[in-house]
Amino acid sequence: MKHMLLSALLIALPGFATAVGSDETAPPKPTETSTTCTKGTVWDDKTKSCVAPSHSSLDDNARYRAVRELAYADRPADAQVVLAAITDQNDDRVQTYWAFTWRKLGRGDLAMVHYDRALATNPDNILARSYFGQALFLAGRRDAALAQLAEIRARGGVGTWAEAALDSTITTGRAANY
Repeated sequence: MKHMLLSALLIALPGFATAVGSDETAPPKPTETSTTCTKGTVWDDKTKSCVAPSHSSLDDNARYRAVRELAYADRPADAQVVLAAITDQNDDRVQTYWAFTWRKLGRGDLAMVHYDRALATNPDNILARSYFGQALFLAGRRDAALAQLAEIRARGGVGTWAEAALDSTITTGRAANY
């Protein structure tokens, strides 16, 4: 009976199956923000143009998506411009990307402060744990990186991009290249 109900739901709700299997830690797909916009600007679908991240038509979720995209496009300084425009600077996702961008800009000291803040706010933030583990491994702290990998797995991150990226870093000795 349970299988029939699940099958009926999957047929009735085509997006349900992909939502269940989605990985919110996976790298974002490029949009106009990373392919067209420059100098910390963000694509605004309403105006069909690049705007300052503080533009009133953007909300913090749109800013956060832009931060992720710019960070993955290897534009950490531009991502920081957008990060600064986000209202809740204590949000663990925001702290995660402050850490990530500082690490990419060669400021491991500042990165570690922000990773600590992100994980203090949300210990289940497996993306922060993945980036933190990569930073630890690159700093020669393999045991600490392995501890982060174990935490990712214990917190439901088995099979996610966050787990795979940290595992790959530990196995190959190279951080994920995004």
